Amino acid sequence: MGKGLTLIAATLLVLALGGAAAIPLTNQPTFCASCHTLKPSYDSWIRSSHKDVTCVDCHVRPGISGFIEDKLFAGLEDVAITFFGTPTEPHNLQSHVTSSVCISCHRAILRVTEVSARDLPAPVKDVGLIMNHPEHMEAFEKRGKGEGCTTCHGRVVHGSPIKAYPIVIPRGHVKLDDQSHEPDHPKDSVLWKADMADCLRCHDGKQSYKGEVLSNRCETCHLPDKIGGFLF
Repeated sequence: MGKGLTLIAATLLVLALGGAAAIPLTNQPTFCASCHTLKPSYDSWIRSSHKDVTCVDCHVRPGISGFIEDKLFAGLEDVAITFFGTPTEPHNLQSHVTSSVCISCHRAILRVTEVSARDLPAPVKDVGLIMNHPEHMEAFEKRGKGEGCTTCHGRVVHGSPIKAYPIVIPRGHVKLDDQSHEPDHPKDSVLWKADMADCLRCHDGKQSYKGEVLSNRCETCHLPDKIGGFLF
């Protein structure tokens, strides 16, 4: 083998070994937090119910293509922006988590058409909020706008529960909800809009699906026998 080929082989070996050592390191959430732009996301994650699920578990799709696109290409782009560009402000960060990643852990939800009121967390249980997950997933897929699990549950990890609500629910129409809500983010920023969004963004009596306007009647989302004493 000539000296040139030997040098190339040695270089490739060093790069391979370096990559093998770097991947486990860059998979650690603490590595992500080393970027000041991502530090707020790390701080909210470590306080969330998903604190035992790493960043790459959600943000890197499984398989070779997911690794190359979400880990290598996106990671190198982030590094380039951090050192040579203008990093996005934390409150305007946008990241898409595919529903297939969520369902890999929460697959049982697709076998549930409606959640029994007795199994709901408070205060959602008090108002009998119900959710047909398969029907919503089907609607999101047909609309083709990139919607999915995080459309409704996007603030579960990188956000704070709103007035003790464990999930996203409409605000201002329940007696228990007697305080106004203003997100702790700059007005009209990405995170501000995400915190203000709720079920009424679709169930507003205007948007339609399958040729019918999505109802905004209370009984669309609530068990009728539960809502009487709790709605204004």
